[in-house]
Amino acid sequence: MSTLTAYKEHLQEIGKLQSSLALLHWDQRTYLPKKGHDSRAEVIGKLSKMVFELAICDELGRYLKELEGQDDLSLEDRASVRVVGKAYRRHKAIPPDFYERFAIARSRSETAWEHAKATSGFKHFQPHLEEMIDFSRRFADYYGYEKNPYDALLEEYEPGMTTSELNALNEPLRSKLVPFIKRLLGKGKRPQTGFLKRTFPIDRQRELSLRVLKAMGYDFAAGRLDTTVHPFTITTGPGDVRVTTRFTENDLLSGLFSSMHEGGHALYDQGIAPKLRWSGLDEGASYGIHESQSRMWENMVGRSLSFWTFFQPILAEVFPELAKTPIEAFYQAANVVEPSLIRVEADEVTYNLHIMLRFELEEKLINGRISVADLPHLWQEAMERTLGVVPEDDAHGVLQDVHWSAGMFGYFPSYMLGNLYSAQIFAQVKKEIPELNEHIAHGELANLLGWLREKVHRFGKIYEPKELMTLITGEEPDPSYFMRYITNKYSQLYQL
Repeated sequence: MSTLTAYKEHLQEIGKLQSSLALLHWDQRTYLPKKGHDSRAEVIGKLSKMVFELAICDELGRYLKELEGQDDLSLEDRASVRVVGKAYRRHKAIPPDFYERFAIARSRSETAWEHAKATSGFKHFQPHLEEMIDFSRRFADYYGYEKNPYDALLEEYEPGMTTSELNALNEPLRSKLVPFIKRLLGKGKRPQTGFLKRTFPIDRQRELSLRVLKAMGYDFAAGRLDTTVHPFTITTGPGDVRVTTRFTENDLLSGLFSSMHEGGHALYDQGIAPKLRWSGLDEGASYGIHESQSRMWENMVGRSLSFWTFFQPILAEVFPELAKTPIEAFYQAANVVEPSLIRVEADEVTYNLHIMLRFELEEKLINGRISVADLPHLWQEAMERTLGVVPEDDAHGVLQDVHWSAGMFGYFPSYMLGNLYSAQIFAQVKKEIPELNEHIAHGELANLLGWLREKVHRFGKIYEPKELMTLITGEEPDPSYFMRYITNKYSQLYQL
């Protein structure tokens, strides 16, 4: 057996175990009975350790060393060796027993977070969060870093990104967004939303989400839609990419856009070239690139006039009481700008401010400049300073997101990067498909999906994020595309 064949078989063994783990995680966050959580944590811990040991074993190291010296590998095999080799060297320093303890603690932390959020009881979650921060600091030490331990954690989600680069993006963006928001709220004409102030039965909202996912091109033969506390998309293996969402009876658009957001993630995973499965390349180029796809479908498609031209008749079939509501009214209501408490329900203009807040707090947590006990108060202060609103309880404040309970420090910046990437990618789509708005208005979403399949999805993790952005758009990542998109769209909407 050749080294390359043995290497690929080794990766398949890892992939099969990861598939089992993904299914356990999906079940834990959807249908697992309450009394099953504690033992599930131990099972997840055991399987996680098995995967981890395979991913850092000496045998894999020997395969990588030999393959890294070969110059006759295909593009895909070279990329696989590069990506897997980087992860191998990064994770080799972590003791498997330590990783197993982390996996168990993370599973229990996520369960504790769900209870704390449901009861708005931060104290119940506090010791778990402190444990996750301690684990994250130790991970950073194992990984190694030059200046900031947060950089070591960022690398897991956005390769090549640093804290200093994020700060360099944040400040100019904030300096432009804040005055623009003040202009919109102070001088702009706010869209009317009164026609949406009613009760929308959950079963019909689910039907609406099924309809929009089908229209987007989501393959239900390779996935399903379920509900959860905090929406997510998960790939449990080849041919199985699952979407979850969350519905609220008095908010029709929240569930719809949540489904479109997660659908964007799922389309990416469903579009990765089959030959990349179980190669270390069968995921997005980065979390930021992945978020560019979800944010694009949610916002640049879902909140466009073209989309509502197509989708209003479908919505009227599901909710006949809204049949006479004009298309323009839906479009305007989908684009109200209003500082709000909940990140996942924030509008396009204020959303990045939510991310900046989280980035600044978690970077300070990792560096020990603030304590977990002070976090609820610091969150309230930051919300008032950044967005001018203050949560009445922790469920609508510091407990609203699941990420910290899973030890995912360094993840949040991906959402902001996703917004920036999506604007630049969408501008390129419009250059190459000038009639895109007309396609969307006629429900021909396959044209957009086909372009994304060709330019983004099929490559999986072959390219680094900056390299992929240059390949897609001909330019390195440029945040000015996002500000132009926001300024042009909302100046017109708000009649400035």
